[in-house]
Amino acid sequence: MEAIYLIGFMGSGKTTVSQELAEKLEIAVYDTDREIVKLAGKTINEIFAIDGEEKFRDLESEVLHSMPLGDAVVSTGGGIIGSEKNRLFLKGKMNVVFLNADFSTIRERLKDDDTRPLLSQDNMEAAEKLYNLRLSLYREAANIEVDASGKSVSIIADEIILRMKK
Repeated sequence: MEAIYLIGFMGSGKTTVSQELAEKLEIAVYDTDREIVKLAGKTINEIFAIDGEEKFRDLESEVLHSMPLGDAVVSTGGGIIGSEKNRLFLKGKMNVVFLNADFSTIRERLKDDDTRPLLSQDNMEAAEKLYNLRLSLYREAANIEVDASGKSVSIIADEIILRMKK
């Protein structure tokens, strides 16, 4: 089976859904953010603070392009689609799933999260603007879109399995 890539805004459920999906399909799961931390030897917040967002995005691309091409679920960071190189890479894959959670759901999920560099100012207005800017990019890169608002993780995973290209 070709790898399954989950894309979407921060808080859309990519990490949680990827774990459930991998378990149901009995395949490996990878999280690009975790892989970046391993590669850099620093937390994402440290990379942003010390090396800057551009360095983080370079590492993000490097990790994405190093992921297994089969028998794996890959959970990506919310900004991975900001790079045209990454969008082209994803567009060439069979199973790229956009987990689309509406912004009110995301706001609720992220309200107490202080681990995300782009929310460090506790600025939901800026986050919503970024969300709206990225929507078309997620849709451009994905070939499956799943509504991730108000559904259980198990139901979302089942829907992805049903809609995947074999």
